[in-house]
Amino acid sequence: MDTKKKILLVEDDVALASVYKSRLELEGFLTREVNNGEQALQAALEFKPDLILLDAMMPKISGFDVLDILRNTPETSGIRVIMLTALSQPKDKQRAEELGVNDYLVKSQVVIGDVVERVKYHLGMLADQPAAQ
Repeated sequence: MDTKKKILLVEDDVALASVYKSRLELEGFLTREVNNGEQALQAALEFKPDLILLDAMMPKISGFDVLDILRNTPETSGIRVIMLTALSQPKDKQRAEELGVNDYLVKSQVVIGDVVERVKYHLGMLADQPAAQ
């Protein structure tokens, strides 16, 4: 039985997405990459990820709308979502939190190792949980 945790990576920057995908797979995750909000919603239902890394700024359906739809869809309401975005305004973070995001990371403020650590934290894979900031 495959017990790998599944990560859905939603990122419209294909180069960045491939970097994250390689790193997550190196860490032992089963990863699927999609590049827009419509694909994200479809993949959330089909792939049934344990966690979604979600970009906010995307064509067609924004990450905020994707999050809103995920949270209001019974099949996906429980999936953990980490928003990984260029938006560093407190109002954006607040909006994501109101929509039920599990974590909000600003791309310019984190390195890929930080992201991997947050993913592991939210999937309960770290023995010693980091203290809340």
